[in-house]
Amino acid sequence: MAVAFRDYYDALGVPRSASNEDIRAAYRRLARENHPDVNKDPAAEDRFKEISEAYEVLRDPDKRSKYDRLGRNWKAGDDVSGAPGFEEYVRRRGGGEGDRDVRVDFGDFGGGDFSDLFEELFGGRRGGGGGRGGFDGFSMRGGDQEAVLELSLEEAARGGRRRLSFGDGREFEVDIPPAVRDGQLIRLAGEGGSGSGGGPPGDLLLRVRIRPHPRFRRKGDDLEVDLQVAPWEAALGAQVDVPTLEGSVRLKVPPGSSCGRRLRLRGEGLGGGDLYAVVKILVPKKLSKKEREAFERLAEVSKFDPRSD
Repeated sequence: MAVAFRDYYDALGVPRSASNEDIRAAYRRLARENHPDVNKDPAAEDRFKEISEAYEVLRDPDKRSKYDRLGRNWKAGDDVSGAPGFEEYVRRRGGGEGDRDVRVDFGDFGGGDFSDLFEELFGGRRGGGGGRGGFDGFSMRGGDQEAVLELSLEEAARGGRRRLSFGDGREFEVDIPPAVRDGQLIRLAGEGGSGSGGGPPGDLLLRVRIRPHPRFRRKGDDLEVDLQVAPWEAALGAQVDVPTLEGSVRLKVPPGSSCGRRLRLRGEGLGGGDLYAVVKILVPKKLSKKEREAFERLAEVSKFDPRSD
C-alpha cells in the first residue's frame, strides 16, 4: 500500500543530523504511541505506517544517504515496500462496509533487530531460527468490526433478544437493553476479526440505528405525537385517547386548547422519558346543513378575534 509522502525526519521528529540511536529511540516512542492496537484514534494507523516507512529508510545508511541527496525522489514512486525482508499485517478490519486490510511493509533489519524491537514494544515472540529475518511472528489481537443494528422505536423501547444473521454465515443472539438510544454501541466480545499469531479475536460492535416512526417523533428520551381534536373539543374540553408505544391512554384536553399546545403524559416516553401530545385542531372538510348553521350562529354571537393581540 503506497504511503503519502512526508519528510522522514519530520515524521520521526528528529533533526537531519540525528544519529542512528536517536532515530531508533524516536521510532520506538512513536510506534508505541501510535500502534493501532494501542491507540484507537482512527488516524493512528496512518501515523504508524508513516513513521514505519520513515524508520525503514533512515535506519539504513545507503537509503538515508540517497534520501538526503534526492529527497522524496530518492526512489521511484512513494512506495517503500520493495525492500527485501518480510511483510506482516498489523491490523485487519473486516466485515460489512469499510472492509479493508492495512499492510505495513518493512525492510531487512538484519540480525533479529526488528524482532527485538517489536518484542519490546508489543510483546512479540522471537523465533528460534536465528540469523537474518529471524522474526517468527508475534501475537496480535484481531481488529474490531462494526455493523448496523436497525430497530423500530418499539423494539428500542422494550429491548429483548434478537437473532442476527450476517452475510458471511455468522449468526448471533443479541441482548438489546431496554430504552437503547440511537447511535449506542452494543459490544459482542470476541466476535470480531481473527487475531494473528495466536492472538485473541477482536469484538463485534453493533451500532444501533432507530428507524423513523410514522407517528412518534423522538426528542432524546421524550416523544411527541400529534393529537387531532375537533374545534368544539378544543374549545369546550374533552376526554380523548392518545396513542403510546404500549397502546393508548385516556387524556383530558383542557377547555380553550389552541393548536400546538403540548399536553404531557409522564413516563410514556423512552426509558422514563415523557410523551407530549401536541394539539392539532381539524375542521370538517364538508359541513352538513346543521353544522353550517351552527358555525354561522357561532360566528354571529362570538366576539373572539384570533388575530388580535
